[in-house]
Amino acid sequence: MDMNYIIQKVKSREPKPMDVRYKYAVLVPMIQVDDRWELIFEVRSHSLKRQPGEISFPGGEVEKGESYKQAAIRETMEELNIYEENINVIGELDYLVSYYNSKIRSFLATVSGVNVDNILPNKDEVDHIFTVPLEFFIDNEPNVYCLDVHIAKSRDFPYNLIPHGEDYNWQQGKHSVYFYIYGDCIIWGYTAKVIKYFIDIIKKH
Repeated sequence: MDMNYIIQKVKSREPKPMDVRYKYAVLVPMIQVDDRWELIFEVRSHSLKRQPGEISFPGGEVEKGESYKQAAIRETMEELNIYEENINVIGELDYLVSYYNSKIRSFLATVSGVNVDNILPNKDEVDHIFTVPLEFFIDNEPNVYCLDVHIAKSRDFPYNLIPHGEDYNWQQGKHSVYFYIYGDCIIWGYTAKVIKYFIDIIKKH
């Protein structure tokens, strides 16, 4: 193998996280309501197979041939029934590579040219929407709880090929779960984590 070929292959590529099987994109939409900025949230349709009735931001799986940003915009258009010209992407927030082999990238955007009361979401995906003032998240820290992440033994794993076999000391981790409670609304999980990291960015001096 020619070393120059190897050098060019490595130098010209952008590093990617390993073992990512699923790619998702999320839009964090802000809209001006009565002279203040608020975040738009969706309550997912109760007929959905995944996470029915949960609170989320617009988003979904990245389709073949599109970028994460394009996916976030497309999903927002489909779910909120608004146009691309209503969406102004400000920039990308921090992204997550999860323990379940997914990469999720989120984009902060403003929504303009439409009154929030006139947004009629796609009922196949969204039960209804609501907004929360940005100041609420600035003034209130989320509650944080941790779950243990550990390796479950598998009959098909070749334990005979590793030191100490089934007694190998696998590393364990902690999965942090964030919760914001706004009235009767419980905003939690990845959605709450995105908010927390976004708020940390704008509060940092």
